[in-house]
Amino acid sequence: MSEDVYSHGHHPSVTNMHATRTVQDSAAYLMPHLTPGMEVLDVGCGPGSITAGFAALVAPGTVTGIDRSADVVAQASAANASVRNAVFTEGNIYDLDFPDETFDVVHAHQVLQHLTDPVAALREMRRVVRPGGVVAVRDADFHAMTWFPSSPALDEWMELYQRIARGNNAEPDAGRHLLSWILEAGFTETEVSTSSWIYATEERRRFHAESWAERVLHSGFAEQALERGLAERKDLERLAEGWRTWGTAPDGVFLLPSVEVLARA
Repeated sequence: MSEDVYSHGHHPSVTNMHATRTVQDSAAYLMPHLTPGMEVLDVGCGPGSITAGFAALVAPGTVTGIDRSADVVAQASAANASVRNAVFTEGNIYDLDFPDETFDVVHAHQVLQHLTDPVAALREMRRVVRPGGVVAVRDADFHAMTWFPSSPALDEWMELYQRIARGNNAEPDAGRHLLSWILEAGFTETEVSTSSWIYATEERRRFHAESWAERVLHSGFAEQALERGLAERKDLERLAEGWRTWGTAPDGVFLLPSVEVLARA
């Protein structure tokens, strides 16, 4: 198995946006299945905002958040130090350091799209969930994203993102593949749904635009584009300016859809 490369990297422009995510806006499909006393594993937890939300819902149960980045684990631990029933540790999704049938729920949000072998990851997630437990995954579908007003710069950004992600042997349009991967991993009882983030207010569109402008210039996206000769610095500056221009449109709308699957072990 090749080494996975995270297309976004862990620049503050990435982790700061991820830290705004909540259970309500990112895992609402899972909330009805969470009850006090459960043991939950959050795989690829990032800065831990969703993890902390799970902890509040399952207390006095515990939530374990794992991420492969030591720096991100440290950030999550510091940001959620007051959450007594959440722990954060480094971990490998392909080789989870837990016995079989340890957790009631295993969750991964926007993770599978970055993996070279999402089916192997799902099999490992299935291994550590208890009989009757739930594996819950949610991933965006990049080619299903849409925006208004039209923007040649955002069209170019999408094409470049696809090239970067696919150059990492990953699947940026993961949402449409989730059910297929789940079935290949051996699950038979599934529930598929969809939900979206929408950026259509002045505050939200400016936040989204500025986040992506910074990512285009400074994150792993920029580093990989430059290192592989997929873009020059002037190209990235043009894309960043395109994002910022879109972010000032009073009628701007950006729709970011995800597919989500609940699978029973």
